Amino acid sequence: MSNEKAITLFWFRRDLRLHDNHGLYKALKESGNVQPLFIFDTAILDKLEDRTDRRVSFLFDRTKELGERLKEKGAVLWMERGRPIEVITRLIKDHPVKAIFTNHDHEPYARKRDEQVRALLEAHGVAFHTFKDQTVFEREEVVKDDGTPYTVFTPYARKWRERLKAEGLPAYPSEQVTGGWHRSTAQQHTELSELGFERAAYEAGPMEPAADLLKRYAARRNTPGVVGTSRIGVHLRFGTVSVRDMVRLGLEHSSTWLNELIWREFFMQILWHFPHVEHGAFRKEYDAIPWRDDEAAFNAWCEGRTGYPLVDAGMRELLRTGFMHNRVRMVTASFLCKHLLINWQLGEAWFARWLMDFDLASNNGNWQWAAGSGCDAAPYFRVFNPTLQLQRFDPKMAYVHQWAPEYGELQFPHPIVDHAFARNRAIATYKQALNAR
Repeated sequence: MSNEKAITLFWFRRDLRLHDNHGLYKALKESGNVQPLFIFDTAILDKLEDRTDRRVSFLFDRTKELGERLKEKGAVLWMERGRPIEVITRLIKDHPVKAIFTNHDHEPYARKRDEQVRALLEAHGVAFHTFKDQTVFEREEVVKDDGTPYTVFTPYARKWRERLKAEGLPAYPSEQVTGGWHRSTAQQHTELSELGFERAAYEAGPMEPAADLLKRYAARRNTPGVVGTSRIGVHLRFGTVSVRDMVRLGLEHSSTWLNELIWREFFMQILWHFPHVEHGAFRKEYDAIPWRDDEAAFNAWCEGRTGYPLVDAGMRELLRTGFMHNRVRMVTASFLCKHLLINWQLGEAWFARWLMDFDLASNNGNWQWAAGSGCDAAPYFRVFNPTLQLQRFDPKMAYVHQWAPEYGELQFPHPIVDHAFARNRAIATYKQALNAR
C-alpha cells in the first residue's frame, strides 16, 4: 500500500461522459480526490463472437475521448481489463480506496456483479454508492397506485408524464465542479489489440438530434428511405449523452420522440420487475409455442435472402452497418416469428449480436412484442404483411434500392414462404398451443 492520500474511485460504466453525470457529480461534491476508472469487462467481451465487433471499437474510442477530456482537468483515466470483481480486489489492495461511486445498472448480469462488488467492499470497509442516471424514473418510481408494476405502456406513460410534470428534471452539473480530482501520475495506455479485438468501421448518429429532425419526427419516423429518426440509441446505450438532456429536447420539440424514451424506461422496469423475461416469455403460456426448427430458413432471414424486399433490405442494413430502421425492425421480427414460425429468442440473439445500439431491455421487450409473448404485445393473430408494409412505408423503393439493389432482377431470391399460407399457419399454431394450456 502506497502512502498516497485516500482516494475515491468513480467507476464509469454506461455513463461515458463528464457532463450531467449523477454519480460523478456526487463523488466530486461529497467525497473528493476522485480517481476515474473504466473496466473493460472480460465477462462481457469474451462472449462476443466477432473480433471486429463495431460496439467494441465505439466503446474503445469513447473511453479514449473520455481520457483526453480528463487530462484537461489534470486527471488520468485508469483503464483496466478483466472481471470487475478481480480488478477491484486488486485496486483496493494496491491503493487506499475509501469509497467507490458509480451509477445504477439494472440488467441481470450487472445486478449480480454489483452485489458481488458491494459484498467485497463491505468486507474491506470501503463504501459503495450508486445513483440513478440511465433513466429519469426507475425501479418502483412509476407504479400503479397499489404499488404493483405496470405491464401496459399507455397508463405507464401517463403516470410517467404526470410525475415528470410534478417533479421536473434534476440536473447534476458534474462538468462545472472545479477540483475534486485525484492527481495521478500513472500513465494509462490501452490499445484495441490488447483487448483482443481489431478495428471496425462504424457510424453513429449525432449526440444531439437536430431540432428540425425532431419537429418532423412524428411525420417521418416510419419512412426508412429518409433521414427521419435520431439514431440516438447507441449514445443512450453507452451513456455518451444524458437521458435528462434528451428528455428536455423531447419536451421542447417532439412529444412522439419523447414517447420513445418512455418506451425505453418502460422496458427497463419490466426487466427489473420480471427478470425471467431474459430467458423466456413474459406471458409464460407462450413458451408452449411449437417453434419450427428450420436452419435454412433462419439463415435466409439472417442474410437477407427471404425474397421479401423490405425484410431483406433491413437484414442487410443490419449486417453492413449495425443499425436497422425502427419500422423495419418490427417487420423483420414479425416475419421471423409469424411467417417462419421460428423462435423469437433466436432473432433476439441475432439482433443482440449485430445491433450497435443493443440494449437488453429494449431488444427483449420489442422482440416479445413482435412475437405476442410480451407485455402490452401485439396479439398473436396480428401478422404484418411485408408487401403491404413496403407499399405503405417505402412506396418509392428508396430504402430497398439502397440495401437490396438487385430487387426486380433475376438474381433476387424468390419468396421462401407464401404470405397467406404463413399467416394462416401462424394463427392456427398459436391458437392451438395457447388453447391447450
